[in-house]
Amino acid sequence: MKVILLKDIKGTGKKGDIINTSDGHARNYLIPRKFAMEATESNLRELNFKKANIEKSKKDELENAKAFAKELSEKKIEIFTKAGEGGKLFGSITSKDLANEMKNKYNIDIDKKKIVLKNPIKEIGTFDVEIKVYPKVKANIKVIIIPE
Repeated sequence: MKVILLKDIKGTGKKGDIINTSDGHARNYLIPRKFAMEATESNLRELNFKKANIEKSKKDELENAKAFAKELSEKKIEIFTKAGEGGKLFGSITSKDLANEMKNKYNIDIDKKKIVLKNPIKEIGTFDVEIKVYPKVKANIKVIIIPE
């Protein structure tokens, strides 16, 4: 019997897969527990319609993320902080500080976990910082550290 899985089932398949299983397994286990539904013509049509809608929404999200990344790449952040001799900062600039500055200056809410800093910034200068906007979509912003 062919069934469409409604949930991920370990060892059987993922949600939306069409699998061939024994009649007893389908009628006594999968269908009563709402893990699957019979693969009739109307159910297959409905599944294809849902998959098309999901694909379209993912494509739209990706386009929006690319536009947002382009907009972010044009921004720059200037941070004024105390520095000692030789350009060393008293303390450091972290991804949390950068996220707060983006919120204050541009009113853009970015999660600090999406800002990629290998190490905190500890000196004066200009730095390129990567921001993960969406899976496989990244933006680079310019961060300028200026002594007070």
